[in-house]
Amino acid sequence: MAASDPLNLWVTEHHRDIVGLTFKVEKTLFSGRSPYQQVDVIQTAGHGRMLLNDGIVMISERDEFIYHEMIAHVPLFVHPDPKSVLIIGGGDGGTAREVLKHRGVERAVMVEIDELVVQACRKYMPSVCCAFDDPRLDLKIADGVSFVAETNEQFDVILVDSTDPIGPAQALFNRDFYRRVAEILSPDGILITQAESPFYDTDVQSAMLGNQREFFERLHLYLFNTLIYPGGLWCFGFASKGLCPVRNFDPKRVDAAGVPHRYYHAGVHTAAFQLPACIRSNFSGLLDSIPPEAQPSG
Repeated sequence: MAASDPLNLWVTEHHRDIVGLTFKVEKTLFSGRSPYQQVDVIQTAGHGRMLLNDGIVMISERDEFIYHEMIAHVPLFVHPDPKSVLIIGGGDGGTAREVLKHRGVERAVMVEIDELVVQACRKYMPSVCCAFDDPRLDLKIADGVSFVAETNEQFDVILVDSTDPIGPAQALFNRDFYRRVAEILSPDGILITQAESPFYDTDVQSAMLGNQREFFERLHLYLFNTLIYPGGLWCFGFASKGLCPVRNFDPKRVDAAGVPHRYYHAGVHTAAFQLPACIRSNFSGLLDSIPPEAQPSG
């Protein structure tokens, strides 16, 4: 954290040594070191409480719902009947919170490597981790890569809610990991991956898609807005064994489900997959097209 004087504290995250985001800090609520990373929770002037891992902003109270709604509801409203969900990472609890808003989900397994993140968010971000006590959630403090390699369970949806592909998260972007994920997904299974910036991280995205291509019939990227990640526009990856995120999406399910949203709705779902030409052109041969009959009219 950078501070110019005791009365004017700011935290700045630099991304790829070309861009940075700066937030005004009112006070530090928690600071601790785990075997994996530095974990901090701060109170900011304009974004509420904020979680940082190794100085990188993970979530803020002001906009965390955008990330968590988009990682969870997009696949859960595409899959015809999601009963079992695996969350890799997501120690703040926001992804689990959104998953468990779906009454049809019978079991959610969350595998988080860093117990300190869970403990810090339980104490300082209770509105985010409010689903930790849901009886349908099986929270495991373990390595997600090892869990995927060793489990005998199958899952309808797998959500990789990871940090950037450095440190303990690096293996979550590797070919062997995606091969094993495909093996433990059900026949209609969907994989969602945190997929970085469409402007600053196209090399990471191309490598990720290339590592997934052999194991999934359909690959897509979809977009969401963010206040706390560099560039203000971020991606998730959508990989499936055949389901199309638009053609196999029924907007009527969203209203019928009665799931509360603040950012996500049926129109946002469809629009998120309409990639601008400047983004789609970066991934020739790696991304599948949305069928013309599934494109929105007008």
